[in-house]
Amino acid sequence: MHSNLWIFIWRRKLSFLLLVSGVVLLGLWTWAILIDTTDTPASLSIPSANAEARERQQQQQQQQATGYQQIHIIQKLIAQANRVLRADRLKDNAAGEKAPTVQRVGNVRFLRPTQAKKAPLPLAESYLFEQERLKILEQQQRQRNAGMEELNANAEDERMLSSAERQTQYEHELQRMGVPVVAGIGPDGPRAPNERLVHLDLKGAPPKLSFLKQLLPMLRALGATGLLIEYEDMFPFTGALQPLAAHNAYKADELRDFLECAALHGLSVMPLLQTFGHLEYVLKLEGFEQLRELPESPQSLCPSQPQSMALLEQMLTQVIELHLQCIGKATASAAPTLPIKFTHIHIGCDEVQRMGECQACRQRLRSELFLSHVVSLAHFVRRHWPQLGVVIWDDQLRSMSLGELQQSQIGSYVEPMVWVYASDIYRFIPPQLWDTYAKIFPSAWVASAYKGAFGESLLVPPLQHHLENNIRWLAVIAKEGGRFAKGLRGVALTGWQRYDHFAVLCELLPVGMPSLMTSLSTVAKGYFSTNPRDNELLRVLQCVFQPDSRRSGRPWLELHPNAHHSQLFAVCNYPGHMVHKFALRLYDKLAEVGLYLQQTREQSAWLSDYNVRHNFSSPLRVHELTARTPLLIDELRGMAREAQQLLWEVYDEYTVSEFVEQHIYPTIEALRRQLASGASLLQRRTWPQRPLPLTLKLQEEMGLVTDHQQPH
Repeated sequence: MHSNLWIFIWRRKLSFLLLVSGVVLLGLWTWAILIDTTDTPASLSIPSANAEARERQQQQQQQQATGYQQIHIIQKLIAQANRVLRADRLKDNAAGEKAPTVQRVGNVRFLRPTQAKKAPLPLAESYLFEQERLKILEQQQRQRNAGMEELNANAEDERMLSSAERQTQYEHELQRMGVPVVAGIGPDGPRAPNERLVHLDLKGAPPKLSFLKQLLPMLRALGATGLLIEYEDMFPFTGALQPLAAHNAYKADELRDFLECAALHGLSVMPLLQTFGHLEYVLKLEGFEQLRELPESPQSLCPSQPQSMALLEQMLTQVIELHLQCIGKATASAAPTLPIKFTHIHIGCDEVQRMGECQACRQRLRSELFLSHVVSLAHFVRRHWPQLGVVIWDDQLRSMSLGELQQSQIGSYVEPMVWVYASDIYRFIPPQLWDTYAKIFPSAWVASAYKGAFGESLLVPPLQHHLENNIRWLAVIAKEGGRFAKGLRGVALTGWQRYDHFAVLCELLPVGMPSLMTSLSTVAKGYFSTNPRDNELLRVLQCVFQPDSRRSGRPWLELHPNAHHSQLFAVCNYPGHMVHKFALRLYDKLAEVGLYLQQTREQSAWLSDYNVRHNFSSPLRVHELTARTPLLIDELRGMAREAQQLLWEVYDEYTVSEFVEQHIYPTIEALRRQLASGASLLQRRTWPQRPLPLTLKLQEEMGLVTDHQQPH
């Protein structure tokens, strides 16, 4: 009898629970109404109550509010319990409707055994278990959102601080991250430069245009406004200038397509064509050597020869006309919200070495030679294309006096681009020089660097040094821009691929991408944003990172003076990221092998140059010292094949081969020489008595005197 009753109650558990909930809720409401009705007459019967009565009334009202809060909490708990029980009821009904599976094999039927149902927990225990599960889920969700909640809290705290306190906190955060701190640069500092150009140095290592197209939306998203493109021998010269183009130069149609793509992304284009120094790619060729300043050096052009100006005018005409054609095509199809701009042509004129040394140029001052040459070129451009401004590098102007510059009227023809890649900008451009420039030129440009400035053959750019250079330029722009009548137009972030035409490769463009993107986002914002929500780096580079946590003490970006990168960029996915990661591994491997060779050759006592010259060493020691050499050679050969596979997506076979020959092959050769020296030492089976014979050639070269040569 009792068992049947309990079964009936269990099957109707939902109904009973709802009934009990309704009774409890009705009782609570009744209790709340009784309290309200008993308190109201008391308060009305004493219209002029004293302070103690008012306090008693406030306490009663607080108790009443607490009662209502308790009722609200109980209502939420009851609703949650109803949802849980309803879900359990639906699950039990669905399980009961499933028929047992029957399988037939011949005349025999196999019935799948049904799983024994667990006995249902009592109502109170089931409800408590569900509450514990909900608490665990809430705790997990809070842990997931802990990082972002802390970021939001930090942002809220920053809004409550004063300007000075925010700047102090900002600088402290920069120090934690290893980002250089520059006074006056921060969220409340000066605004960003109007123009932010990204320099593409194409000489000798031209990236495939398909790769450069992938970079355009990233550059635009991080704040770039234009491109400064230095073609050198990669421009498709035609006609009499066709020999100036390299065999792997870009095709004209491909270049037009790339320029139109840049225009569609809202990026302006400023072509850069050297017209005085750094003309090795022209003057090295047969048929142009007579235009050199000195016969033995193809570095600079002789401005005193009439053929020099005729050559430069043809080069400028071909470069400018191609860009004007592309801009005309792009303008017809581009969106009106992204205006196409081709407003300036850069004619170089930096580092003009051995100027004024030929017979014709000796009759004039060096400053006069330079200024007249630049004014003539600028006059040619302005006469044929009056809508274009002319830009030059400023380094040749730094030693000239104010009177020389004013007399030449160069300020009416060109705009200087002041370039310094070091951290101490005022060491190279002191305030007096800024004052001179402001008196001559209505406006000017500045140039920083994101790669190719701290070593002629570096493999990976020092990101922290380049970032400091760009941040310090922001401070200089804010301080010196007011001197100029029209202000400073903007900054060009340069990324050199070679120091000159004859130099080997420095950092490749994909390897310098983290440095470029970090510096570009900083310059575009006017300061380095320490908040990952506001910094576009993480979104554009598609980085997977853990939010900054005060408890862990680790910021989201860490830079160190002696490191070339941050661990953040190892978890990013952007065009060329595999090349960057490979370059970091190669850098570490080359450092490891270099230390190994130094220890075996210079620090060991059995494989030094002395041992090799005299063929005198211990075979056991030589075996030990050269045991790793074959393994290291195989590893480097494997990395050479990997480099070819990765670089093929960015460069042609000539650049890939040069990279391997420059960075990997010399180390393999050094290991092979060490192995050959060890093999020569191991061939000997008998050794002479000491002292070992003198090396006569060494004695003669060093000017040493033997005992037989000394006077008695």
